[in-house]
Amino acid sequence: MKRNRLIAGAVCAAVAGALTLTACSDDGAGGDDGAKEITFMFRGGPDEKAAYEAAIKKYTADTGVKVKMIVTDADQYATKLQAAVAGNNVPDVFYIEQATLQSYVSSGVLMDITEQVDASGVDLDNIWPYGVDSYRFDGTLQGTPGGKLYGLPKDVGPFSFGYNKTMLEAAGIPLPDKDVPLTWDDFVAISKQLTVDTDGDGAVDQWGTGLNVQWNLQSMVWSNDGDWTNADRTEVTVDSPEFAEALQKFADLTNVDKVTPSASDAATLDTYQRWMAGEIGFFPVGPWDVSVYNDLEFDYDLIPWPSLGGGESATWIGSLGIGVSATTKHPEDAVKLVTYLSTDADAQQTLVDANIQIPNLIDMAETWAAEEGAEPANRQEFLDIVQDYGRAMPAAFTYGAEWYDELWTNIQPVLDGKQTAAEYLAEEQPKMQTLLDESNATAEQAAAGS
Repeated sequence: MKRNRLIAGAVCAAVAGALTLTACSDDGAGGDDGAKEITFMFRGGPDEKAAYEAAIKKYTADTGVKVKMIVTDADQYATKLQAAVAGNNVPDVFYIEQATLQSYVSSGVLMDITEQVDASGVDLDNIWPYGVDSYRFDGTLQGTPGGKLYGLPKDVGPFSFGYNKTMLEAAGIPLPDKDVPLTWDDFVAISKQLTVDTDGDGAVDQWGTGLNVQWNLQSMVWSNDGDWTNADRTEVTVDSPEFAEALQKFADLTNVDKVTPSASDAATLDTYQRWMAGEIGFFPVGPWDVSVYNDLEFDYDLIPWPSLGGGESATWIGSLGIGVSATTKHPEDAVKLVTYLSTDADAQQTLVDANIQIPNLIDMAETWAAEEGAEPANRQEFLDIVQDYGRAMPAAFTYGAEWYDELWTNIQPVLDGKQTAAEYLAEEQPKMQTLLDESNATAEQAAAGS
């Protein structure tokens, strides 16, 4: 993962900008007082940084080990971590994405922490199984119990569905049931009622919804009994009638139902900004959104995702992990930091209080969801997703995501109504299959060589 000391120092500066070279020092020495120091690289905004500063302050007080934080913006993290890897200057502890775990294991970047976690006495049964298993890998399959542990969850991210309660009440529309998903027809009908010209100038300025195909199509496909691949992730299945119907219905929201901002409207102000301005009725909500959404000038709450197939709701669960560098000079302290951030009740409370995630600890999460006066009121929906109906993203446990990303590359004509979903998916399936075959072959080669 790195080269000589001079290059390592240069990469360290590139990774962290203002970060001092001490943070990426080769010998792991601390400050002037000689205390040990380890580095922790993560991504996030001001709320997340402040929460980690508070949590790590307690870790240092308890252990005497200093932690140098390396913080990046979300869209820069992967590039800067790769630079650290290429420069043989990996932080002691760092965020890992599900889709990069297998490559980091096979290339010797990540440390197997199974024995250390077992010896720590951490009760993994009280951590969301999806979160723990996401960072297990047995050399062939990722995400299943029994594999070696290469990280612990920083969080689990249930991707829920929200609605503007103030808007629906003003329109005289009964509020959706918090436990029963809307049928697709009901969702579209309500969205049409909400799509109006509120100021009388002849132009629509309020819409029923405003979804993003790359992050919201999953719910529609899965609730319609479609999927991206077969169960063992060897065959791409996007050309099925169920998948085609879901993608077509997604495009129809704009072109037929006309309940979303047009492309020109979205170019002026995207749907995320319009939701926050109170102009959209239904919009996705992740735990990471709550700190911002709780300060909006309208009331919102969570409901299950609408069901295209008319039955069960479906959505995805994201996750970030925290792993340890295989080359750290302080493995014991690094693993202690990982277990502390992921499983310590005080550390978890600090992160949860910042409204950036749900608790990793199941018992804490159940108490949190039931709190009186909670915002959003139906926090339980987040837990229902993790416990009952959430799924991993299609490329979460494959060796890379290139095959999955291919679907979005040329999808715009479908969204614009210039090509049918079925036609497009018939073209894309062979391309995606080729890339998935290459991904699986690479995974097999990596496993054979490790």
